[in-house]
Amino acid sequence: MRHFLRHPSDMPVELVLRKQTFIPKQRLNNISLGGVACNCRCGFRRGTAIELRIPLFGEQARYPGVVAWCRKQPEDYLVGIAFIDEDTLFRARMVEQVCQIEHYRQQRELELGEHLAIESIAEEWIAQHAAEFSNASLQSPFHSV
Repeated sequence: MRHFLRHPSDMPVELVLRKQTFIPKQRLNNISLGGVACNCRCGFRRGTAIELRIPLFGEQARYPGVVAWCRKQPEDYLVGIAFIDEDTLFRARMVEQVCQIEHYRQQRELELGEHLAIESIAEEWIAQHAAEFSNASLQSPFHSV
């Protein structure tokens, strides 16, 4: 099974069915340029055409993909969404980086007990994690600190 970038669970996402037929399971083995894993209240069948939406970033944050795998967890499902074109993959990775920075900002604010400017926390995250994030193969997961 391929590993996908893990979306921070405190950043809400929506998974919406797209009007497209299932991709045959035999094609799923090699379709993915990479993807994102996120938690969802419901499970999806492998091959289901979906759209990943990130409401925090508005209407433009919509990424068509396909369910590569779905794993039942105690309280929800972990869903792997594969992106099958380079443009979508690139855009989704950029948004994931912003989500990682925002997640990091929230963690640091809890640790320090004060509000932090996004610009300074972004510089801190970039200094500590950007190379790891950029060099991370989409074959291996990235976990924020």
